[in-house]
Amino acid sequence: MFLIFITYKKFKPMTENNIKLFTKEMLYDTATAFGVKTDAEIEKAYWLFNIIRKEPLVRLGTAVTNFALKYHLPVEGLIRTTVFDHFCGGVTAEDTLPIVEKLYSAGVYSILDYSVENADDEESFNRAFEKTKFLIEFAAKRKEIPFAVFKPTGLGSFDIYEKVSEGKELSPREEKQWNAVKNRYYLLAEAAVENDVPLMVDAEESWMQKAVDDLMEELMREYNKKGVYVITTLQMYRKDRLPYLKELFGRLQRAGSKIGVKFVRGAYMEKERERAVELGYPSPICETKELTDKNYNDAIRFAMEHVPDFLIYAGTHNEESALLLANLTEEKALPRNHPHIWFGQLYGMSDHITFNLAKHGFNTSKYIPFGPVKDVMPYLIRRAEENTSVAGQTSRELHLLELERKRRKLT
Repeated sequence: MFLIFITYKKFKPMTENNIKLFTKEMLYDTATAFGVKTDAEIEKAYWLFNIIRKEPLVRLGTAVTNFALKYHLPVEGLIRTTVFDHFCGGVTAEDTLPIVEKLYSAGVYSILDYSVENADDEESFNRAFEKTKFLIEFAAKRKEIPFAVFKPTGLGSFDIYEKVSEGKELSPREEKQWNAVKNRYYLLAEAAVENDVPLMVDAEESWMQKAVDDLMEELMREYNKKGVYVITTLQMYRKDRLPYLKELFGRLQRAGSKIGVKFVRGAYMEKERERAVELGYPSPICETKELTDKNYNDAIRFAMEHVPDFLIYAGTHNEESALLLANLTEEKALPRNHPHIWFGQLYGMSDHITFNLAKHGFNTSKYIPFGPVKDVMPYLIRRAEENTSVAGQTSRELHLLELERKRRKLT
């Protein structure tokens, strides 16, 4: 069993605990949730989320920021000391290390995410490839960093993924570009095996995703024979993802390969729905949040039936989904630090889930984006918009911060 030897070499339980049923009350231990934050950091986070909850301010701030960066106005310092510092780890991988070490002191692992996407030339793609390869090697030397990750549009143009997804004929030039994309994926998978660091690949818009899905299935078929080195991502707000998951697992099982999946809800809902209306096809996105939640939780249940042949990375800010996975782990009498069961949240969000699950011995991690300020702005804008649009997200953050402020007598 491959990841068993990884885990007992590299991952170890942070604590022992005999709780058999996990509830929301356990997650609302704010002393644990914010234990690594100083009073000043608590106050800054409280101020920031109060700003983010005001949708007109977010829209205005986004427009002004994009304008300022486009015309090289001196705003990077302001961005760096506000939203960037809250949601990102720094400009370079080395910048993130103080945060990585602080998180690990509380039992939380880190995943470094070079958050530069939608590049548009071969030089940029090669630079992102080299950065990802460096991150695999970087993680191999740090017990605090269990995985590496990259975005598809970091390694190839959106247009080439879209054309391949649609099954259109490629020109000789495009064929060369697509072969270069595939080569980058294969070289990174080989680096993951050589360095004993599993590699995640994020998901993006549905109309370019089939090319990524097919390529990831190839990689899992080849590199996941003895363990899980390659991990794909499924966006469970898509109606077709649960059937696809079951079919994918069946194909890989018949091929004698294991499967690794990061489960997320999805980050492009408005764009997906707008495009479907514009082009006149049925939206691929679930009509309601309840249907998305059901899709997500049903996928977790299915995956848990197949551990250890299935590596699960539950990337979620949803308390019910996190508790579901924790309680399924208990019900199945699996170790809380099982190498194939992981929880993850974005840096700067949902600390109550991350740190409280870590306190009880589960494998938890923070996705820590990094990169030049101007290059990670698309990521930061999505985070601000997500916190504005997702019902209850910002209110929950503010409520928990307010509880901690009162506990620390900061109010």
